[in-house]
Amino acid sequence: MQQIKHGGRRPRPSSAPTIIAAMLCVVALVAAGTAWWMLRPQQKDALEHLAQPQSSSSTLNRDKAPTPKSQEHQKAADDSPAAKASRAIATMSLDERAGQLIMAPMFAGGNPADLSALISTRHVGSVVLIGNWNNGTAAAKTAADALQSYAPSGNQLIVSTDQEGGQVQHLKGSGFDTMPSAVAQGQMSADTLRSSAKTWGGQLKQAGINVDLAPVLGTVQVKRSSNAPIGALNRDFGLDSNGNAQHGIAFVEGMRDAGVGATVKHYPGLGAVTGNTDFTTEGILDTTTTLDDEEIGAFNTTIKQAKPAMVMMSLATYQRIDSSAPAAFSSKIIDGTLRGSVGYDGVVISDSLSAAAVSGIATKDLGVRLVDAGGDLACIGDTSYVTPILDGIIARAQSDPAFAKKVTASATRVMTLKYQMGLAK
Repeated sequence: MQQIKHGGRRPRPSSAPTIIAAMLCVVALVAAGTAWWMLRPQQKDALEHLAQPQSSSSTLNRDKAPTPKSQEHQKAADDSPAAKASRAIATMSLDERAGQLIMAPMFAGGNPADLSALISTRHVGSVVLIGNWNNGTAAAKTAADALQSYAPSGNQLIVSTDQEGGQVQHLKGSGFDTMPSAVAQGQMSADTLRSSAKTWGGQLKQAGINVDLAPVLGTVQVKRSSNAPIGALNRDFGLDSNGNAQHGIAFVEGMRDAGVGATVKHYPGLGAVTGNTDFTTEGILDTTTTLDDEEIGAFNTTIKQAKPAMVMMSLATYQRIDSSAPAAFSSKIIDGTLRGSVGYDGVVISDSLSAAAVSGIATKDLGVRLVDAGGDLACIGDTSYVTPILDGIIARAQSDPAFAKKVTASATRVMTLKYQMGLAK
């Protein structure tokens, strides 16, 4: 420690610096007081502003960390089927995405193992049971379970069938009711039809079917016997546009009550043609239907109110809407009307792409044209068509980035439906 000199006393400091320092302190205090007096109203206003409740759009609240409640809301949004589908698609290869756009046929009496490679290796994501399955729910369930065993456990198959009633009922036998024709269903009240559809849907559910390719919503515009695809087979409800819509809604909701998705078909309607698109290229040009006709109105009402799992596109051509292509290949009808004007954002499925109506188009281009127009799921009624249609979609996507984006969008819609139905995890 340094020692103090001058006989142990500290030297007395000069008085001048002390006086100067004191004067400076006084000046500073006076200046501070003046500043406080001048600024006090503004500070008071600011404090009063901070004391007031802030709106949700204020900068203060925007910068705050989210509350636990808002975090829960964000988590719930992230767990929506659409969000889950987007995440799932992001992890898929192009081949896997394209596979989700294919619905392959499984014929009555066939061996499910015949589709194992298409499902497990080519990633086909949907199957339709076709033909006369007459052995009841147990036999159909055995086939459906075998098909599901080839698919990933976290991405199960959409398994569908045409269970309309009357002449179009593919699954019969023990456990299945004999369904009345759609015309007979049209004579039921809407409430009775919904209850009946719930029963029929429950039987499909027991058989491993999760989507019914029904109901038909066409409103017959010509003599019934001359309307080969619908009227002659009593596949419509036999009512006017409004009645068909109300019964269509009841059918869709009844199936949903049973845990089965429904498919309204064949958009925008086959009620004004004479030829059956499954078997002929003749008589399948609709020369009268417009976008504001009653027939399409039955579809649009049902779609908006009942929100079916799928909408199936017709393979007829509509001269007064888009004469350049069948409805399933028309971007004006799918993207412009169904998705645009009507606002449907669910799965759009084709009628069978192995049908005679589109036999003049190269097989490899069929799926490409569907997806390019805004469609999603290529329904195929001939197993030999599956690989070329799938390969065609992949090849086009590899060479065309814009088309590849459409494949991604379509696969996302299909996967969204799967998450909604509990088929994907």
